[in-house]
Amino acid sequence: MTTILYNPKSQNGAAEGIVTAWAESHGYADAEKKSVIDTDIAAFVSSQTEDDKIILCGGDGTLMRFADAIRDIELKVPVYFTPAGTGNDFLRDVPNDTDPVLVNKYIVDLPRVYVNGEEHVFVNGIGYGIGGYCCEVGDALQAKSDKPVNYTSIAIKGLLGQFSPCKAEVTVDGVTRTYNRVWEAATMNGRCYGGGLLIAPNQDRLNPEGTVSCVTIHRFWRIRTLFVFSTIGKGTHLKFKKAIDLREGHEITVKFDTPCALQIDGETYLGVTEYTVRSRKRVKELQEAAKAAAQAETKAEEPATV
Repeated sequence: MTTILYNPKSQNGAAEGIVTAWAESHGYADAEKKSVIDTDIAAFVSSQTEDDKIILCGGDGTLMRFADAIRDIELKVPVYFTPAGTGNDFLRDVPNDTDPVLVNKYIVDLPRVYVNGEEHVFVNGIGYGIGGYCCEVGDALQAKSDKPVNYTSIAIKGLLGQFSPCKAEVTVDGVTRTYNRVWEAATMNGRCYGGGLLIAPNQDRLNPEGTVSCVTIHRFWRIRTLFVFSTIGKGTHLKFKKAIDLREGHEITVKFDTPCALQIDGETYLGVTEYTVRSRKRVKELQEAAKAAAQAETKAEEPATV
């Protein structure tokens, strides 16, 4: 059986019509349609087999919501993805010669972020600073109007005066560096965020080491920083070595001295002072260590045999 999961609130409420039109044009007119918001994703996926098929229809937020819900269960059913949302940085970063795209290998064993007492996986990346600010302002505009949000305009206005940079401590695999006038401290699993910005142009989401990339943009004043940001679209910003620090690792903690908005694959979190990311390799190491400790404790509690 084929099931299409979609977010009925996306595209200003027009998602259902978009999904129906796509399904009819791609041979899935008889597929069952479910809301990704109102469905217990973990329970639903656990009930599926290799003979079933799931198609996610939406943007990066829909993909992240699904991946987050299944982060601790075994994925046996083939999962496909087709774009129908406002943000699709995932498809800018992976081969997508077919529609829909098979995504199983991209949505399991993902890095995890710990923020405001919550744990989530993420597919593309985290923007903290001007990236989160743009999502915060964009969300507010969307709540007031059904007009498309111009995130480029929001970013320019923020860089020219409406966003205030912070002082930050960024720790990568135990090594801490302190930065002044931090505009952004992003941690990436993929290369793109923010509608095609190549913030981490060399990051490989399937790299065998399992590392993530932390990109800290700092130091410069507003006008010069605006120029640096104008080069991110082509991924040439890394040449500004005085203003950009790129570090790869398995455990990254970012602390700001002032609360800021943070975005995870386009989903906004407000009033954040710090976050921690653990790579998929680091997550597995900690899970295996916890399992071994639990087994050792159980064995120690077993009565001795005579």
